[in-house]
Amino acid sequence: MLNPEIEKRKTFAIISHPDAGKTTLTEKFLLFGGAINTAGAVKRNKANQSNTSDFMEIEKQRGISVATSVMGFEYSGKRINILDTPGHKDFAEDTYRTLSAVDSVILVVDCVKGVEEQTEKLMSVCRMRNTPVIIFINKMDREGKEAYDLLDEIEEKLSISLCPLSWPIGQGHTFKGVYSIYNKHLNLFNSDKTKVTDSVVAASDLNDPSLLEYLKENEIKTLKDDVELVDGIYGKLDKDLYTDGLVAPVFFGSAINNFGIKELLDTFIEIAPSPKHREAEERDVLVEEKNFSGFVFKIHANLDPKHRDRIAFLRICSGKFERNKFYYHTRQDKKLKFSNPMDFMANEKSIVEEAWPGDVVGLYDSGNFKIGDTLTEGEKLQFKGIPSFSPSIFKEVENMDPMRTKQLEKGIEQLTDEGVAQLFVMQPGNRKVIGAVGELQFEVINFRLEHEYGAKCRFRTLSYTRSSWVTSGDRKKLDEFVKRKQQHIGFDKEANPVYLADSEYMINLTKQDYPDIEFHKTSEFKS
Repeated sequence: MLNPEIEKRKTFAIISHPDAGKTTLTEKFLLFGGAINTAGAVKRNKANQSNTSDFMEIEKQRGISVATSVMGFEYSGKRINILDTPGHKDFAEDTYRTLSAVDSVILVVDCVKGVEEQTEKLMSVCRMRNTPVIIFINKMDREGKEAYDLLDEIEEKLSISLCPLSWPIGQGHTFKGVYSIYNKHLNLFNSDKTKVTDSVVAASDLNDPSLLEYLKENEIKTLKDDVELVDGIYGKLDKDLYTDGLVAPVFFGSAINNFGIKELLDTFIEIAPSPKHREAEERDVLVEEKNFSGFVFKIHANLDPKHRDRIAFLRICSGKFERNKFYYHTRQDKKLKFSNPMDFMANEKSIVEEAWPGDVVGLYDSGNFKIGDTLTEGEKLQFKGIPSFSPSIFKEVENMDPMRTKQLEKGIEQLTDEGVAQLFVMQPGNRKVIGAVGELQFEVINFRLEHEYGAKCRFRTLSYTRSSWVTSGDRKKLDEFVKRKQQHIGFDKEANPVYLADSEYMINLTKQDYPDIEFHKTSEFKS
């Protein structure tokens, strides 16, 4: 029997294409969970309490989430931990890492645009780990695609079976509310964008004559037909198939108007999995083990602009985490103690005395952690599954203010530790080259260097577009390769050589010339 503390934990990420309404949904969950009282839409009402999860300066300015936020709240006896992830494609890597720290996922699809390219990418990562997925079709208050067409499109593009658990009544300007197929009741809402409102009518029987006060006869008839048809095509939800990541339950609603959110949340806490075992390089770590273990999936420099602090986000995998206890840092082979670990409510931080598997704790970090580090009670473990992907844009850092060289170096060191982008050092001359997935990352780095570290730099674009980590069974051959190709070699933070090339063709040519050298697309080549 699982410890009740573990049983009540539900840790999940909300993922989607940019602008499908992810941050809004996160905020509405917090609203229903009583963690905030009114919701402020990200871009619009800046004067009021601005959105709780987009809290870095650059995110507020642009109205997009760039770093993953972590928030926890209690809801009907369960402890819910939400990780809100950036949908912006340049930050996909941060999202991939976040997905390694959650037990299930809610995927938001915009009913106007349907499945977009980012959605497909994220879904493929969920599939790599068989993460259970719930799909929320958002913005039903806008004129979008028909519900049936959307379901077909999602099944086809994301290649996953679906099972609708709620159904919309009307769409766009005729949108009246949502019928919960799972709980067999009907919720008609007044659209209130900021407060939680009681449902106008909760009816468990669709033949109830009092429904005619709220809905027209043809609306009720259409709903009955739809529910019958959905039941015929998709049947009942098989929970085991859902937890194995083979079937995705579907909900409809409009996050900004609080439509369909409660159904989603209530069903979610009932069916979503509690923390499960995790794979480490050495063995499987079971969630009910007595000894503590956990891994760092994100490092964030300075949540508080007034203080230069770094916070490492640690996902607990087994045992119980306690404040002021010594834990073993497996990569550095040393013991560390944390006197003020934190619990999160986006920007609000409180000190936590103990935490359980499924929880995410923030540890103040003076430079001990890198992404993927493992903490245990003494056992040598290394959790799997937090790779670095090979970037496609490379730029050399040029210092614009020689008086502030130290700040620039510190800033770049910290931001790349955080995983915003990757840092490669090239010889001769210790040139710093930053590799990223998209242009926005360079903007973010520039902005943060200036505002957080007071350093100015320029980026000079290099001609490289591909990168491969290189290894070889023969150390001598590798050294020779690195020497010969010096102008193409950069070293990452672990001092592993990385071969930078102008095109795929170059890499293939080099592969032919050096058969003893192995080329890898991600940094996870140890296994």
